[in-house]
Amino acid sequence: MDSVTGIRLYIRVVETGSFSKASVSMGITQPTATKHVAALEKRLGARLLHRSTRGVTPTEVGAAYYDRCKAIARQLDEADNLALLMQDRLGGTLRVSTSVAFGRRVLTPLMLQFMRQHPELQVELSFEDRYVNLVEQGVDVALRMGRLADSQLGARYLGTNPWVLVASPAYLAAQPKLRKPADLAQHAALIYSTVQGDERWHFSGGDGQVEAVAVRGPLRSNNLSALLAAARDGLGVAVLPRYVAHGSLHSGALLPLLEKWALPVQEVHAVFPSPKLLPSKVRSLCDFLAPRFGPAWWASL
Repeated sequence: MDSVTGIRLYIRVVETGSFSKASVSMGITQPTATKHVAALEKRLGARLLHRSTRGVTPTEVGAAYYDRCKAIARQLDEADNLALLMQDRLGGTLRVSTSVAFGRRVLTPLMLQFMRQHPELQVELSFEDRYVNLVEQGVDVALRMGRLADSQLGARYLGTNPWVLVASPAYLAAQPKLRKPADLAQHAALIYSTVQGDERWHFSGGDGQVEAVAVRGPLRSNNLSALLAAARDGLGVAVLPRYVAHGSLHSGALLPLLEKWALPVQEVHAVFPSPKLLPSKVRSLCDFLAPRFGPAWWASL
């Protein structure tokens, strides 16, 4: 194994705390990874890792060696892209992660535009609704909605993700009038369990009035497409992101409700493993995405 690959392997072992996870991300076998680190320790004459049944952690020497390897890896990445950057072109692999609905409806067409601008760039798109550990999964940048937890991650604000209360014309024709949030007690709610998991929907009025309404209904799901289909089919009232509901609102298949009341708005961030020494490919993607999340960005989907 050459020195550069060895440096990257050691970094992955420390960051994942596992030879098996590191070997998978590097595309090698676990025995190969284990043998390389053992040979590295022999060559350096120092123990770099504590090994246990729960995984591996760096020794004091190993932690210092990791810091130096990380700095070298960053410099190598910049050096590898130097010729391309001088021509305003990006190369290498860019690993991007986001949620399923946002990825399919929003990020995919944007990434296709970005890739056409940078044909030498290889992109790996991963869509998952569960929380993804960027370091363990080797993700370069993730698009996330909502308030960011305090962490060591870097982030760039892109815009907002507004939500809207909707129902089909057929459903509304057969149900009591919906004039204020409290009237939802008389309606069937289609509940997005990921956000409205406590079965309470929150509204704010123009006068600063805030209302939290307990709802119930025939369907709970962690999949926005399922809730959209149920709302279009007349099964109840749903709270959906504007980007999910936009097409159905435009066609008239769904109608917006309680428009004088605002639902909570989520922030959209690009999140990356470290705020320092941001790779050029990540910075370029963020620069590309930022102007595309202006007011009413969902209307251009």
